[in-house]
Amino acid sequence: MNLPPKHNETVLAYHERTKHHIDRYARGPAHINWNAKPESYRRYAGTKRFELALAADSLTSAYVNLYRPKAITPQPLILNKVAALLELSLGISAWKQYENERWALRCNPSSGNLHPTEGYVILPSIGGIPSGVYHYLSEDHVLEHRGILGASGIANLDNVLSQNHFLIGLSSIPWREMWKYGERAFRYCQHDIGHAIAAIRYAAATLGWKVVLLEHWADIEIGATLGLDQVDDFHDNEPEIPEVMLCISANDKPKRVLGSAITSAIINITWAGKANVLDTNHHYKWPLVDTVLNATTKPRTKETNWSPPPMPAILPLATNRRAANLIRQRRSAQMFDSVTQLSTKMFYRLLDSTLPRQDAAPWDVLRRRPHLHLILFVHRVTDISPGMYILLRRAGIEDELHAALQREHFDWIKQPGCPKHLQFYQIVSGDAKTVAQQICCHQEIAADSAFSLGMLAEFQNGLQIGAWGYKQLLWEAGILGQVLYLEAEAIGVRGTGIGCYFDDVFHSLLGLIGTRYQSMYHFSIGTPPQDKHLQTFPPYAHLKRGKGR
Repeated sequence: MNLPPKHNETVLAYHERTKHHIDRYARGPAHINWNAKPESYRRYAGTKRFELALAADSLTSAYVNLYRPKAITPQPLILNKVAALLELSLGISAWKQYENERWALRCNPSSGNLHPTEGYVILPSIGGIPSGVYHYLSEDHVLEHRGILGASGIANLDNVLSQNHFLIGLSSIPWREMWKYGERAFRYCQHDIGHAIAAIRYAAATLGWKVVLLEHWADIEIGATLGLDQVDDFHDNEPEIPEVMLCISANDKPKRVLGSAITSAIINITWAGKANVLDTNHHYKWPLVDTVLNATTKPRTKETNWSPPPMPAILPLATNRRAANLIRQRRSAQMFDSVTQLSTKMFYRLLDSTLPRQDAAPWDVLRRRPHLHLILFVHRVTDISPGMYILLRRAGIEDELHAALQREHFDWIKQPGCPKHLQFYQIVSGDAKTVAQQICCHQEIAADSAFSLGMLAEFQNGLQIGAWGYKQLLWEAGILGQVLYLEAEAIGVRGTGIGCYFDDVFHSLLGLIGTRYQSMYHFSIGTPPQDKHLQTFPPYAHLKRGKGR
């Protein structure tokens, strides 16, 4: 079922209006009061809280094994393992301090560290916790018992989920992003959902667990399951928007849990708690965000079951790092040293990690073909000359992109020594630092890096399923971002997502006309200088709680 064409038109109009341009930026607040930033954590007053063990340190899985199907023995589905998954996906990864200012970082990245994404867990009866719906509060590493079931409801939900499955639902609070970014906030909310999906998949992989996105669910089913439709429990200007339902499996056979089965099981649920007010000041209104949210509301749909073609094993990575340590090490670089070269071997490993492989994290969470391709601005990679390059992330798109990139001087030269399975081509040779910086809103991180890139989406193809396909394009961009973040850390460098870029300058550079292809997200990877004034502290030192096993 597709939404009416008018909804696709709404998406196209929103995407066009929220582009940054050389002479003007997308509409946002005229002034930002940094002392009035919205509260960083959603809490539900009046709920029973269940403390979770800090169990991530007990996981010994090697990072390189996350990409190897069946390399990690599945752990049993017990509460401490669920706690470890939440800790490594939606939890705090560290505290930072600069002079008198202190702030938390999380495992799932967020534009501006604003974190519009909220996580909920639908659990069977486990570890003394009754079956029900729980909100995960990352600051305190606790589950808030939001959806309470009677005896029959508990039995029904336990039966639907069985002993080896549970669900994680993700929502967005658009106000967190609108407060700073205005009309462009919808884009950033969806990027963050993509980051969170990948973060959950990587965390599950450390336990040998599988994750599948329940893409057939309607948004209304997700909202009803998570209690987001209880409008009296939320501030009028701070609603939560249902986004994604994921099924986590402690074996090799993830269930395609039906939304109707879950909503039937919890039909007599009692909702507890009131959401805290995140911001007492709502001086600006951004109705365009509400318009695109309404247009991209997803109905119930049929499942897709696309599988990637056979691929060689991912290029090797020489590290014995534990996955849990590396996941919590992820940071966004604030600047790069503009000097250090990246080795060709590591560069190709980074590219290879962005390609979907069957039964391998994180891409097996999706069942749809990739719609995003990478345009790279290479500055400092050993044995690869500076210039613009393209990486095609699926077969069969080369001729179409050849025709779309209307520049006669584009070369499409395969690089000597490039692995055969990488569709990686140089399209323009020469210094690309100035143009990369200009495209990324004049930010030096795009030029001082080893390389930067733009994610070019098959935009119109992505909307063929319906207007909600716009969200999925942005999720794919966020997943790509999370892959690049972790892979950069794994090879000893650092990445940073770039949400500010001049969309049409990028398109013009490529000779693109119309909306068939559009830029979704930019990214930069390089070597950051050491900041001796920035202090780092453990993530949960403020909690006096034992570590789980």
